[in-house]
Amino acid sequence: MLRGTHERIVIPNRYDECYQVMEGPSLRSEGSSQTASKKRRFMDDRRRTRLRQAFQDSLPLPEALEPNLREALDRVLAHPGSLIRPEIVHAIATGYGIGEPAATNLAIALEYFHTASLLFDDLPCMDDAAERRGIPCTHVKFGDAGAILTALALINRAYALTWRAAAAVPVERQQRALEFVERYLGVGGLLNGQSTDLHYASLPHDRGTTESIAMGKTVSLIRLTLVLPALLGGASELELRLLDRIAVFWGLSYQIVDDLRDVLQTARESGKTPARDASLGRPNLALAAGVPEAEKRLRRLIGLGDRMFRQLTLLRPQFGFLAEFRAELAVEASQMTQPARAAEMGATA
Repeated sequence: MLRGTHERIVIPNRYDECYQVMEGPSLRSEGSSQTASKKRRFMDDRRRTRLRQAFQDSLPLPEALEPNLREALDRVLAHPGSLIRPEIVHAIATGYGIGEPAATNLAIALEYFHTASLLFDDLPCMDDAAERRGIPCTHVKFGDAGAILTALALINRAYALTWRAAAAVPVERQQRALEFVERYLGVGGLLNGQSTDLHYASLPHDRGTTESIAMGKTVSLIRLTLVLPALLGGASELELRLLDRIAVFWGLSYQIVDDLRDVLQTARESGKTPARDASLGRPNLALAAGVPEAEKRLRRLIGLGDRMFRQLTLLRPQFGFLAEFRAELAVEASQMTQPARAAEMGATA
């Protein structure tokens, strides 16, 4: 984890020493030819519908709530996004024997944390975005204060749901799991990553810096998605290590895809304000190292993640459903690494 704003070692050297992969592995694995628009098979429609409904219903709003805050919360809860994170959390939790409603409480809690982080991220004092998930950002419609209060309401409820989920497992697992939440949502994880992001202008614009920021922000949330339900479920130390490494490799991969999307896609294609990183001077590997280098790093990280995933499924075959998550990563990555896009970027660099 980050210890200070100038520490730029992200992936421990032992990863690269122990897991050598060929340069330029395919971004696609078996089954990844599916398009992102196809339904994920590991969650049936009824379970997915229940999670979507839970996202909307798990934050009860009192009758006396101030009307503007109510409208802002209603709007956010009506646009939950893809919900892939809660689907994965729910599947891992139930895979380790955590029952309902604890699995759903944990899944929705982590999605509320994630959604709140987006509301903060979009603010003018952060990324100054205008659009998210195809609609105007919350601060655009309700002002900065309205967006901040909405995010705080989500965070407050997320902690309550997390505590409820933890209360459903043996007490010896609870403390470690809650310390994990504090570590990766707090000053050692997400908050430190965001602060380093905001002060990127004074740091070296290179891969080390951009990846250290991604470790604090993107990877922290994916660690919570993959590792926290396993911790609560009593996973072995080896399983926890493998899940943590998958979170690192896939989390950094998703950040690179997002960096490429910011550079290469329009608002219509990405569903959010494009070219924000360049205009705000924010970390972006495609800008710092160039599109070809970002693509090369992306392929390597996916390859490393694949090795960890194969080891995990030998221990826990039921977690083979994560292959579909990996396939979606491959689809998004391939969309960002088309030769025509790379050539276009090279021409404008």
